[in-house]
Amino acid sequence: MTQSASHDLLLVVDFGSQVTQLIARRLRELNVYCEIHPYQKVTEALLAERAPQAVILSGGPDSVTRPGSPRAPEALFAMGVPVLGICYGQQVMMVQLGGAVEGGHHAEFGRAFVEPAPGHKGDGIFHGLFAAGREEVWMSHGDRVTRLAPGFEVIGTSGGAPLAMVADPARHFYAVQFHPEVHHTPNGRKLLENFVRLAGFSGDWTMGAYRAEAVARIREQVGDAKVICGLSGGVDSSVAAVLIHEAIGDQLTCVFVDHGLLRLGEAEEVVTMFRDHYNIPLIHADESERFLSALEGISDPETKRKTIGRLFIDVFQHYADGIEGAAFLAQGTLYPDVIESVSFSGGPSVTIKSHHNVGGLPEKMGLKLVEPLRELFKDEVRALGRELGLPPSFIGRHPFPGPGLAIRCPGEITREKLEILRRADAVFIDQIRKHGLYDEIWQAFVAILPVRTVGVMGDGRTYDFACALRAVTSVDGMTADYYPFSHEFLSETATRLVGEVRGINRVTYDITSKPPGTIEWE
Repeated sequence: MTQSASHDLLLVVDFGSQVTQLIARRLRELNVYCEIHPYQKVTEALLAERAPQAVILSGGPDSVTRPGSPRAPEALFAMGVPVLGICYGQQVMMVQLGGAVEGGHHAEFGRAFVEPAPGHKGDGIFHGLFAAGREEVWMSHGDRVTRLAPGFEVIGTSGGAPLAMVADPARHFYAVQFHPEVHHTPNGRKLLENFVRLAGFSGDWTMGAYRAEAVARIREQVGDAKVICGLSGGVDSSVAAVLIHEAIGDQLTCVFVDHGLLRLGEAEEVVTMFRDHYNIPLIHADESERFLSALEGISDPETKRKTIGRLFIDVFQHYADGIEGAAFLAQGTLYPDVIESVSFSGGPSVTIKSHHNVGGLPEKMGLKLVEPLRELFKDEVRALGRELGLPPSFIGRHPFPGPGLAIRCPGEITREKLEILRRADAVFIDQIRKHGLYDEIWQAFVAILPVRTVGVMGDGRTYDFACALRAVTSVDGMTADYYPFSHEFLSETATRLVGEVRGINRVTYDITSKPPGTIEWE
């Protein structure tokens, strides 16, 4: 995200935590403009150029006791701006400012409780905490601070971290061993809110501002060239298309690829909406045979994703060649896609899975990327969609992955299994809507399992597929909990699925949260 001169900047220094992006998410909820930069890139030159009004040091998987482990630039602590260290960020602060950290045998993972230190009720960024006598927090650390840096005092303590909350009020330096950015720390938002207020942010970064700045950036990037947009019909690519169309009008052509992995009736809905409602130039490319033939015999999930990604590029190349002046390809890539796909600048964070729409395009295409949503989370995209005037019913649609039903069909993909899956998914979503639960659920779908089971229907024996229902609640897709359906709902849904969808004779419900699982099955 390019910094706008009209917004003060809060810089997040990323030490490789899988939840660093949640810090940015919480700050955006507070209407604060922020940028995340990996610690290797945070140089004195960058600090001088960006001139942040405050800095947050993220968590990370390394140990500050290891020689050569990541550090913050010394210049950062001499800028005279408020600094907040979180988990690894706390330990970095202590080590670099004259304290000490001890490694090993001090692990805390999951829920913990922080008690106020004697004589401290908390002020500064800790104002309003400890109202109930102690704070529930989420810990994830193996090392702990054992000696405070000069100028710091202890504010709160936990069983595994005697110096869990510390502060140097004179310099506006604060540090916590726990993670305030995650929802498992109930008052974490309050702490970040206090930090933002203490740093003097006005809270003027809104979706209205983002829209105006994104339109200006798109116009500046594209000029008078043509853009083709990969339109899936999901919220992400659709919001990207409407935003880009607002910026450059008929310089945009949308290409909707029907890869044969869509839900029931989805192709017709997408074509009708964009051709008739938005009057956006749209090419409907029915390439289902091409995709399904290429996927025959493939069961490895990464190979499926890469095959679909490669074919998408080939299809776009074909249609790009037919659009005179096409120089850019637009995609609805989101921040979580980027985070889960790209290991932390070659550093310590872990690649979870690849995404077909992340990582750029082969040079042979001769197209550059336009990704106006690349630094937004899903709920921010929905807020932008509302800002752009998209219908509420459309904005509230559950996420649907680019590879479509391919990653909801573990094992080999066949046309028979896809047809069963389409009908089963339609029944499940219909059930959710009938019970008024659709808007309570972040994402819901059916996965068809690569096993057949024995069943009895009427007086006959069946040997059909088992399926798994998946429904989760989430705020940003980075973490998720399964939705607690009633037994009555599950029983009714299973009865409908077995009765209405030929090819299914057994229904299960997936109650795995994220982590340890992912939302999708592959």
